[in-house]
Amino acid sequence: MATPAKGPAEGPCSTRPEGPEVHPVDQKLHPSRLVPAALQHIAAMYAGVVTPPLIIGQAVRLDTAGQTRLIAASLLIAGVATLLQTLGVKGFVGNRLPFVNAASSAGIAPMLAIAETNATGDQLPAIYGAVMVAGVFCLAVGPFFGRLLRFFPPLVTGVVITLIGVTLMPVPVAWAQGGDRTAADFGDMKYLALAAFTLLVILLIQRFGRGFVKQVALLLGLLVGTLAAIPFGMADFGALRSAPVAALPTPFAFGAPEFQPAAIISLCLVTLVLMTESSAGMLAIGEICDRETDGRTITRGLRTDGIATLLGPVFGGFPTSAFAQNVGVVSLTKVRSRYVVAAAGGALLVLGIFPVLGAVVSTVPMPVLGGAGIVLFGSIAVSGIRTLSEAGLDDSSNIILVAVALGAGIIPLAAPGFYAGFPSWAQTVLGSGISAGALVAVLLNLFFHHLGTHGRQAVALKSS
Repeated sequence: MATPAKGPAEGPCSTRPEGPEVHPVDQKLHPSRLVPAALQHIAAMYAGVVTPPLIIGQAVRLDTAGQTRLIAASLLIAGVATLLQTLGVKGFVGNRLPFVNAASSAGIAPMLAIAETNATGDQLPAIYGAVMVAGVFCLAVGPFFGRLLRFFPPLVTGVVITLIGVTLMPVPVAWAQGGDRTAADFGDMKYLALAAFTLLVILLIQRFGRGFVKQVALLLGLLVGTLAAIPFGMADFGALRSAPVAALPTPFAFGAPEFQPAAIISLCLVTLVLMTESSAGMLAIGEICDRETDGRTITRGLRTDGIATLLGPVFGGFPTSAFAQNVGVVSLTKVRSRYVVAAAGGALLVLGIFPVLGAVVSTVPMPVLGGAGIVLFGSIAVSGIRTLSEAGLDDSSNIILVAVALGAGIIPLAAPGFYAGFPSWAQTVLGSGISAGALVAVLLNLFFHHLGTHGRQAVALKSS
Protein backbone atom coordinates (compact mmCIF):
# COMPACT_ATOMS: atom_id res chain seq x y z
CA MET A 1 0.00 0.00 0.00
CA ALA A 2 1.39 3.42 -0.93
CA THR A 3 2.54 5.70 1.85
CA PRO A 4 0.58 8.98 1.85
CA ALA A 5 2.59 12.09 1.15
CA LYS A 6 3.21 14.43 4.04
CA GLY A 7 1.21 17.60 3.82
CA PRO A 8 1.84 20.96 5.42
CA ALA A 9 1.83 21.34 9.16
CA GLU A 10 -1.70 21.43 10.54
CA GLY A 11 -3.19 23.81 13.08
CA PRO A 12 -4.03 23.21 16.73
CA CYS A 13 -7.22 21.30 15.87
CA SER A 14 -5.30 18.65 13.97
CA THR A 15 -6.00 15.04 14.92
CA ARG A 16 -3.40 13.50 12.59
CA PRO A 17 -0.94 11.46 14.69
CA GLU A 18 2.70 10.93 14.02
CA GLY A 19 3.37 7.43 12.68
CA PRO A 20 0.57 5.02 11.65
CA GLU A 21 -2.78 6.60 10.86
CA VAL A 22 -5.33 6.37 13.67
CA HIS A 23 -8.87 5.27 12.85
CA PRO A 24 -11.38 8.16 13.22
CA VAL A 25 -13.10 6.27 16.05
CA ASP A 26 -9.88 6.32 18.09
CA GLN A 27 -8.86 9.91 17.36
CA LYS A 28 -8.44 12.26 20.32
CA LEU A 29 -9.74 15.61 19.18
CA HIS A 30 -8.52 19.03 20.28
CA PRO A 31 -10.81 20.53 22.99
CA SER A 32 -12.00 23.21 20.54
CA ARG A 33 -13.66 20.44 18.52
CA LEU A 34 -14.31 17.89 21.26
CA VAL A 35 -16.34 20.11 23.61
CA PRO A 36 -18.93 21.40 21.07
CA ALA A 37 -19.34 17.89 19.64
CA ALA A 38 -19.87 16.45 23.14
CA LEU A 39 -22.44 19.16 23.94
CA GLN A 40 -24.44 18.14 20.88
CA HIS A 41 -24.63 14.58 22.19
CA ILE A 42 -25.73 15.79 25.63
CA ALA A 43 -28.38 18.02 24.03
CA ALA A 44 -29.67 15.13 21.92
CA MET A 45 -29.97 12.71 24.83
CA TYR A 46 -30.71 14.82 27.92
CA ALA A 47 -34.48 14.93 27.57
CA GLY A 48 -34.55 11.18 26.96
CA VAL A 49 -32.39 10.44 30.01
CA VAL A 50 -34.60 12.36 32.43
CA THR A 51 -37.89 11.13 30.95
CA PRO A 52 -38.04 7.73 32.75
CA PRO A 53 -37.36 9.15 36.24
CA LEU A 54 -39.85 11.98 35.62
CA ILE A 55 -42.63 9.59 34.59
CA ILE A 56 -41.96 6.91 37.20
CA GLY A 57 -41.47 9.49 39.95
CA GLN A 58 -44.82 11.06 39.12
CA ALA A 59 -46.52 7.65 38.96
CA VAL A 60 -45.35 6.59 42.43
CA ARG A 61 -46.03 10.08 43.83
CA LEU A 62 -42.51 10.93 44.96
CA ASP A 63 -41.98 14.28 46.62
CA THR A 64 -39.63 16.87 45.11
CA ALA A 65 -36.59 15.48 46.94
CA GLY A 66 -37.31 11.95 45.77
CA GLN A 67 -37.87 13.12 42.21
CA THR A 68 -34.54 14.95 42.28
CA ARG A 69 -32.77 11.81 43.53
CA LEU A 70 -34.27 9.75 40.70
CA ILE A 71 -33.13 12.24 38.06
CA ALA A 72 -29.63 12.45 39.54
CA ALA A 73 -29.36 8.65 39.61
CA SER A 74 -30.48 8.39 35.99
CA LEU A 75 -27.85 10.91 34.89
CA LEU A 76 -25.14 9.19 36.95
CA ILE A 77 -25.87 5.70 35.56
CA ALA A 78 -26.07 7.09 32.01
CA GLY A 79 -22.63 8.65 32.47
CA VAL A 80 -21.07 5.49 33.89
CA ALA A 81 -22.66 3.26 31.22
CA THR A 82 -21.55 5.56 28.39
CA LEU A 83 -17.99 5.70 29.72
CA LEU A 84 -17.93 1.90 30.02
CA GLN A 85 -19.24 1.57 26.47
CA THR A 86 -16.87 4.03 24.81
CA LEU A 87 -13.67 3.38 26.76
CA GLY A 88 -14.37 -0.06 28.16
CA VAL A 89 -11.97 -2.85 28.95
CA LYS A 90 -10.64 -4.35 25.74
CA GLY A 91 -11.88 -7.89 25.22
CA PHE A 92 -14.32 -7.79 28.15
CA VAL A 93 -16.74 -4.87 28.34
CA GLY A 94 -17.66 -1.96 26.07
CA ASN A 95 -17.92 -1.88 22.28
CA ARG A 96 -15.37 1.01 22.16
CA LEU A 97 -17.50 2.92 19.66
CA PRO A 98 -19.10 6.41 19.88
CA PHE A 99 -22.15 4.81 21.48
CA VAL A 100 -24.41 6.32 24.17
CA ASN A 101 -26.12 4.21 26.83
CA ALA A 102 -28.81 5.47 29.20
CA ALA A 103 -32.20 4.62 30.73
CA SER A 104 -34.54 3.53 27.97
CA SER A 105 -38.12 4.72 27.52
CA ALA A 106 -39.05 1.16 26.47
CA GLY A 107 -39.12 0.08 30.10
CA ILE A 108 -41.51 2.82 31.24
CA ALA A 109 -44.83 1.14 30.38
CA PRO A 110 -44.13 -2.21 32.08
CA MET A 111 -42.71 -0.36 35.10
CA LEU A 112 -45.90 1.69 35.30
CA ALA A 113 -47.88 -1.56 35.19
CA ILE A 114 -45.77 -2.92 38.06
CA ALA A 115 -46.38 0.29 40.04
CA GLU A 116 -50.14 0.02 39.51
CA THR A 117 -50.27 -3.54 40.90
CA ASN A 118 -48.32 -2.71 44.07
CA ALA A 119 -49.17 -0.72 47.17
CA THR A 120 -47.50 2.59 47.97
CA GLY A 121 -44.07 1.90 49.38
CA ASP A 122 -43.67 -1.36 47.47
CA GLN A 123 -43.81 0.16 43.99
CA LEU A 124 -40.17 1.16 43.48
CA PRO A 125 -38.78 -1.91 45.33
CA ALA A 126 -40.81 -4.18 43.01
CA ILE A 127 -39.63 -2.25 39.95
CA TYR A 128 -35.99 -2.33 41.03
CA GLY A 129 -36.09 -6.04 41.83
CA ALA A 130 -37.40 -6.78 38.34
CA VAL A 131 -34.83 -4.46 36.74
CA MET A 132 -31.95 -6.17 38.56
CA VAL A 133 -33.05 -9.62 37.39
CA ALA A 134 -33.46 -8.21 33.87
CA GLY A 135 -29.82 -7.08 34.09
CA VAL A 136 -28.72 -10.60 35.06
CA PHE A 137 -30.85 -11.95 32.21
CA CYS A 138 -29.10 -9.60 29.77
CA LEU A 139 -25.68 -10.73 31.00
CA ALA A 140 -26.66 -14.39 30.66
CA VAL A 141 -28.29 -14.15 27.22
CA GLY A 142 -25.90 -11.56 25.72
CA PRO A 143 -23.18 -14.00 24.55
CA PHE A 144 -25.78 -16.06 22.67
CA PHE A 145 -28.00 -13.22 21.51
CA GLY A 146 -26.70 -13.29 17.95
CA ARG A 147 -28.49 -16.60 17.51
CA LEU A 148 -31.75 -15.15 18.86
CA LEU A 149 -31.78 -12.10 16.59
CA ARG A 150 -33.67 -14.07 13.92
CA PHE A 151 -36.65 -14.21 16.31
CA PHE A 152 -36.66 -10.39 16.49
CA PRO A 153 -36.82 -9.24 12.86
CA PRO A 154 -38.02 -5.72 11.92
CA LEU A 155 -41.60 -7.05 12.08
CA VAL A 156 -41.27 -7.68 15.82
CA THR A 157 -39.06 -4.73 16.79
CA GLY A 158 -41.16 -2.36 14.66
CA VAL A 159 -44.33 -3.41 16.48
CA VAL A 160 -42.69 -3.00 19.88
CA ILE A 161 -41.14 0.41 19.15
CA THR A 162 -44.46 1.67 17.75
CA LEU A 163 -46.26 0.47 20.87
CA ILE A 164 -43.72 2.19 23.11
CA GLY A 165 -44.68 5.53 21.58
CA VAL A 166 -48.43 4.83 21.44
CA THR A 167 -48.83 3.41 24.96
CA LEU A 168 -46.83 6.25 26.51
CA MET A 169 -48.90 8.98 24.86
CA PRO A 170 -51.41 9.24 27.77
CA VAL A 171 -48.50 10.40 29.97
CA PRO A 172 -47.78 13.71 28.18
CA VAL A 173 -51.51 14.22 27.66
CA ALA A 174 -52.00 14.08 31.44
CA TRP A 175 -49.02 16.38 31.90
CA ALA A 176 -50.57 18.87 29.47
CA GLN A 177 -53.67 18.95 31.67
CA GLY A 178 -51.66 19.79 34.79
CA GLY A 179 -50.22 16.42 35.80
CA ASP A 180 -52.24 15.81 38.97
CA ARG A 181 -55.51 14.05 38.09
CA THR A 182 -56.83 14.58 41.62
CA ALA A 183 -56.44 18.38 41.46
CA ALA A 184 -59.59 20.48 41.13
CA ASP A 185 -58.11 22.42 38.19
CA PHE A 186 -56.91 19.35 36.28
CA GLY A 187 -57.52 20.04 32.58
CA ASP A 188 -57.84 23.80 33.06
CA MET A 189 -57.40 25.85 29.90
CA LYS A 190 -54.33 27.64 31.31
CA TYR A 191 -52.49 24.30 31.39
CA LEU A 192 -53.61 23.35 27.90
CA ALA A 193 -52.59 26.77 26.56
CA LEU A 194 -49.09 26.45 28.08
CA ALA A 195 -48.68 22.95 26.61
CA ALA A 196 -49.84 24.14 23.20
CA PHE A 197 -47.46 27.12 23.37
CA THR A 198 -44.51 24.83 24.18
CA LEU A 199 -45.41 22.52 21.30
CA LEU A 200 -45.69 25.53 18.96
CA VAL A 201 -42.22 26.79 20.00
CA ILE A 202 -40.70 23.37 19.23
CA LEU A 203 -42.41 23.26 15.84
CA LEU A 204 -41.22 26.76 14.95
CA ILE A 205 -37.62 25.94 15.92
CA GLN A 206 -37.78 22.78 13.84
CA ARG A 207 -39.14 24.74 10.89
CA PHE A 208 -36.85 27.76 10.96
CA GLY A 209 -33.87 26.65 13.08
CA ARG A 210 -30.56 25.63 11.58
CA GLY A 211 -27.77 23.31 12.66
CA PHE A 212 -27.25 22.99 16.41
CA VAL A 213 -30.31 25.12 17.23
CA LYS A 214 -32.54 22.70 15.35
CA GLN A 215 -30.98 19.72 17.11
CA VAL A 216 -31.80 21.13 20.56
CA ALA A 217 -35.35 22.18 19.68
CA LEU A 218 -36.80 20.04 22.47
CA LEU A 219 -34.59 21.61 25.14
CA LEU A 220 -35.21 25.13 23.83
CA GLY A 221 -38.94 24.43 23.88
CA LEU A 222 -38.72 23.36 27.53
CA LEU A 223 -36.74 26.50 28.38
CA VAL A 224 -39.05 28.93 26.57
CA GLY A 225 -42.15 27.20 27.96
CA THR A 226 -40.83 27.43 31.53
CA LEU A 227 -39.96 31.12 31.12
CA ALA A 228 -43.46 31.76 29.78
CA ALA A 229 -44.98 30.03 32.81
CA ILE A 230 -43.19 32.24 35.37
CA PRO A 231 -45.35 35.41 34.99
CA PHE A 232 -48.48 33.31 35.51
CA GLY A 233 -47.17 31.65 38.68
CA MET A 234 -47.08 28.22 37.05
CA ALA A 235 -43.39 27.50 37.68
CA ASP A 236 -42.20 26.28 41.08
CA PHE A 237 -38.51 26.72 41.92
CA GLY A 238 -38.73 25.26 45.40
CA ALA A 239 -36.74 22.19 44.34
CA LEU A 240 -33.72 24.38 43.60
CA ARG A 241 -33.72 25.81 47.11
CA SER A 242 -34.02 22.44 48.85
CA ALA A 243 -31.75 20.29 46.66
CA PRO A 244 -28.19 19.69 47.88
CA VAL A 245 -25.50 21.12 45.63
CA ALA A 246 -23.46 17.90 45.58
CA ALA A 247 -24.23 14.41 46.86
CA LEU A 248 -23.51 10.83 45.90
CA PRO A 249 -26.65 8.71 45.39
CA THR A 250 -27.50 6.59 48.44
CA PRO A 251 -27.69 2.83 47.78
CA PHE A 252 -31.26 1.50 47.99
CA ALA A 253 -32.61 4.89 49.06
CA PHE A 254 -36.12 3.79 48.03
CA GLY A 255 -36.05 0.45 49.86
CA ALA A 256 -34.61 -3.04 49.37
CA PRO A 257 -35.58 -4.65 46.03
CA GLU A 258 -38.52 -7.04 45.91
CA PHE A 259 -38.54 -9.90 43.42
CA GLN A 260 -41.99 -10.59 41.98
CA PRO A 261 -42.20 -13.26 39.22
CA ALA A 262 -44.75 -11.47 37.03
CA ALA A 263 -42.84 -8.19 37.17
CA ILE A 264 -39.61 -10.01 36.32
CA ILE A 265 -41.16 -11.76 33.29
CA SER A 266 -42.51 -8.45 32.02
CA LEU A 267 -39.15 -6.67 32.16
CA CYS A 268 -37.21 -9.65 30.78
CA LEU A 269 -39.44 -9.54 27.70
CA VAL A 270 -38.70 -5.85 27.29
CA THR A 271 -35.00 -6.56 27.84
CA LEU A 272 -34.99 -8.80 24.77
CA VAL A 273 -36.36 -5.89 22.75
CA LEU A 274 -33.77 -3.52 24.26
CA MET A 275 -30.99 -5.98 23.37
CA THR A 276 -32.29 -6.06 19.80
CA GLU A 277 -32.27 -2.25 19.67
CA SER A 278 -28.76 -2.11 21.10
CA SER A 279 -27.49 -4.70 18.62
CA ALA A 280 -29.06 -2.82 15.72
CA GLY A 281 -27.58 0.44 17.02
CA MET A 282 -24.10 -1.09 17.23
CA LEU A 283 -24.36 -2.43 13.69
CA ALA A 284 -25.52 1.00 12.49
CA ILE A 285 -22.79 2.94 14.28
CA GLY A 286 -20.18 0.46 13.03
CA GLU A 287 -21.32 1.08 9.47
CA ILE A 288 -21.33 4.86 9.95
CA CYS A 289 -17.84 4.78 11.46
CA ASP A 290 -16.49 2.26 8.94
CA ARG A 291 -15.42 -0.08 11.72
CA GLU A 292 -16.27 -3.79 11.71
CA THR A 293 -18.89 -4.72 14.31
CA ASP A 294 -18.66 -8.47 14.84
CA GLY A 295 -20.34 -10.81 17.31
CA ARG A 296 -17.70 -10.19 19.97
CA THR A 297 -18.21 -6.43 19.75
CA ILE A 298 -21.97 -6.85 20.16
CA THR A 299 -21.44 -9.23 23.10
CA ARG A 300 -19.21 -6.68 24.87
CA GLY A 301 -21.76 -3.94 24.19
CA LEU A 302 -24.65 -6.01 25.56
CA ARG A 303 -22.53 -6.92 28.58
CA THR A 304 -22.27 -3.20 29.29
CA ASP A 305 -26.07 -2.92 29.04
CA GLY A 306 -26.44 -5.80 31.48
CA ILE A 307 -23.97 -4.41 34.01
CA ALA A 308 -25.60 -0.96 33.95
CA THR A 309 -29.10 -2.46 34.22
CA LEU A 310 -28.05 -4.71 37.13
CA LEU A 311 -26.22 -2.03 39.12
CA GLY A 312 -28.50 0.89 38.21
CA PRO A 313 -31.30 0.03 40.69
CA VAL A 314 -28.79 0.07 43.56
CA PHE A 315 -28.65 3.85 43.14
CA GLY A 316 -32.09 4.44 41.59
CA GLY A 317 -31.52 3.74 37.88
CA PHE A 318 -33.67 1.93 35.34
CA PRO A 319 -33.12 -0.47 32.37
CA THR A 320 -30.25 0.77 30.22
CA SER A 321 -29.93 0.54 26.46
CA ALA A 322 -28.69 2.35 23.35
CA PHE A 323 -29.83 5.87 22.46
CA ALA A 324 -30.68 5.90 18.76
CA GLN A 325 -30.78 9.70 18.58
CA ASN A 326 -27.05 9.80 19.30
CA VAL A 327 -26.37 7.41 16.44
CA GLY A 328 -28.10 10.06 14.33
CA VAL A 329 -25.83 12.78 15.77
CA VAL A 330 -22.72 10.82 14.69
CA SER A 331 -24.17 10.35 11.22
CA LEU A 332 -25.12 14.02 10.92
CA THR A 333 -21.93 15.60 12.27
CA LYS A 334 -19.46 13.04 10.84
CA VAL A 335 -17.51 13.27 14.12
CA ARG A 336 -16.73 9.61 14.80
CA SER A 337 -14.35 9.83 17.76
CA ARG A 338 -15.46 7.70 20.72
CA TYR A 339 -13.68 10.16 23.01
CA VAL A 340 -16.29 12.80 22.11
CA VAL A 341 -19.06 10.53 23.43
CA ALA A 342 -16.88 9.59 26.40
CA ALA A 343 -16.63 13.30 27.25
CA ALA A 344 -20.44 13.52 27.07
CA GLY A 345 -20.65 10.51 29.41
CA GLY A 346 -18.27 12.19 31.84
CA ALA A 347 -20.43 15.32 31.81
CA LEU A 348 -23.55 13.26 32.58
CA LEU A 349 -21.75 11.61 35.49
CA VAL A 350 -20.88 15.04 36.90
CA LEU A 351 -24.50 16.17 36.47
CA GLY A 352 -25.59 13.10 38.46
CA ILE A 353 -23.25 13.93 41.35
CA PHE A 354 -24.69 17.45 41.64
CA PRO A 355 -28.42 16.97 42.45
CA VAL A 356 -29.05 20.71 42.20
CA LEU A 357 -28.54 20.38 38.43
CA GLY A 358 -31.06 17.57 38.28
CA ALA A 359 -33.45 19.70 40.30
CA VAL A 360 -33.44 22.22 37.46
CA VAL A 361 -35.36 19.69 35.38
CA SER A 362 -37.95 19.15 38.10
CA THR A 363 -38.77 22.88 38.00
CA VAL A 364 -40.18 22.53 34.48
CA PRO A 365 -44.00 22.81 34.78
CA MET A 366 -46.01 19.71 33.92
CA PRO A 367 -47.85 21.35 30.98
CA VAL A 368 -44.51 22.32 29.43
CA LEU A 369 -43.34 18.73 29.74
CA GLY A 370 -46.64 17.67 28.21
CA GLY A 371 -46.16 19.79 25.11
CA ALA A 372 -42.62 18.48 24.63
CA GLY A 373 -43.62 14.91 25.52
CA ILE A 374 -46.07 14.73 22.64
CA VAL A 375 -43.14 15.32 20.29
CA LEU A 376 -40.81 12.95 22.17
CA PHE A 377 -43.15 9.96 22.41
CA GLY A 378 -44.68 10.60 19.01
CA SER A 379 -41.22 10.41 17.49
CA ILE A 380 -40.70 7.01 19.13
CA ALA A 381 -43.85 5.73 17.43
CA VAL A 382 -42.62 7.15 14.12
CA SER A 383 -39.35 5.23 14.55
CA GLY A 384 -41.38 2.04 14.90
CA ILE A 385 -43.44 2.85 11.82
CA ARG A 386 -40.22 3.47 9.89
CA THR A 387 -38.94 0.05 10.98
CA LEU A 388 -42.21 -1.60 9.94
CA SER A 389 -41.97 0.03 6.52
CA GLU A 390 -38.87 -2.09 5.90
CA ALA A 391 -40.46 -5.30 7.17
CA GLY A 392 -42.13 -6.63 4.01
CA LEU A 393 -45.73 -5.59 4.65
CA ASP A 394 -46.70 -6.68 1.15
CA ASP A 395 -46.93 -10.22 2.59
CA SER A 396 -50.41 -10.99 3.98
CA SER A 397 -48.95 -13.05 6.86
CA ASN A 398 -46.86 -10.09 7.95
CA ILE A 399 -49.88 -7.79 7.79
CA ILE A 400 -51.86 -10.16 10.04
CA LEU A 401 -48.92 -10.44 12.44
CA VAL A 402 -48.57 -6.68 12.80
CA ALA A 403 -52.34 -6.15 13.03
CA VAL A 404 -52.87 -8.69 15.82
CA ALA A 405 -49.76 -7.69 17.76
CA LEU A 406 -50.65 -3.99 17.61
CA GLY A 407 -54.21 -4.84 18.64
CA ALA A 408 -52.98 -6.85 21.64
CA GLY A 409 -50.73 -3.96 22.62
CA ILE A 410 -53.47 -1.34 22.38
CA ILE A 411 -56.03 -3.33 24.43
CA PRO A 412 -54.66 -2.14 27.83
CA LEU A 413 -54.76 1.43 26.54
CA ALA A 414 -58.28 1.25 25.04
CA ALA A 415 -59.80 -0.83 27.85
CA PRO A 416 -57.73 -0.53 31.07
CA GLY A 417 -59.98 -2.98 32.94
CA PHE A 418 -59.90 -5.66 30.23
CA TYR A 419 -57.66 -8.03 32.23
CA ALA A 420 -59.22 -7.31 35.64
CA GLY A 421 -60.44 -10.92 35.98
CA PHE A 422 -57.04 -12.43 35.17
CA PRO A 423 -54.52 -13.60 37.79
CA SER A 424 -52.24 -10.86 39.11
CA TRP A 425 -49.18 -12.21 37.26
CA ALA A 426 -51.09 -12.12 33.96
CA GLN A 427 -52.31 -8.59 34.66
CA THR A 428 -48.72 -7.41 35.08
CA VAL A 429 -47.53 -9.05 31.85
CA LEU A 430 -50.57 -8.36 29.67
CA GLY A 431 -51.48 -5.06 31.32
CA SER A 432 -48.45 -3.47 29.67
CA GLY A 433 -49.15 -2.86 26.00
CA ILE A 434 -45.47 -3.22 25.19
CA SER A 435 -45.11 -6.60 26.92
CA ALA A 436 -48.38 -7.93 25.47
CA GLY A 437 -47.57 -6.72 21.96
CA ALA A 438 -44.00 -8.05 22.12
CA LEU A 439 -45.17 -11.46 23.32
CA VAL A 440 -47.82 -11.76 20.61
CA ALA A 441 -45.43 -10.52 17.89
CA VAL A 442 -42.74 -13.06 18.87
CA LEU A 443 -45.22 -15.95 19.01
CA LEU A 444 -46.82 -15.06 15.67
CA ASN A 445 -43.41 -14.62 14.07
CA LEU A 446 -42.54 -18.15 15.21
CA PHE A 447 -45.87 -19.44 13.92
CA PHE A 448 -45.71 -17.81 10.50
CA HIS A 449 -41.99 -17.83 9.75
CA HIS A 450 -40.21 -20.50 11.78
CA LEU A 451 -42.56 -23.48 12.13
CA GLY A 452 -42.42 -25.83 9.13
CA THR A 453 -40.29 -25.99 6.01
CA HIS A 454 -42.19 -23.27 4.17
CA GLY A 455 -41.67 -20.77 6.99
CA ARG A 456 -37.96 -21.47 7.20
CA GLN A 457 -37.62 -21.07 3.44
CA ALA A 458 -39.47 -17.75 3.57
CA VAL A 459 -37.17 -16.48 6.30
CA ALA A 460 -34.12 -17.59 4.32
CA LEU A 461 -35.38 -15.76 1.23
CA LYS A 462 -36.05 -12.58 3.19
CA SER A 463 -32.58 -12.59 4.76
CA SER A 464 -30.75 -13.34 1.49
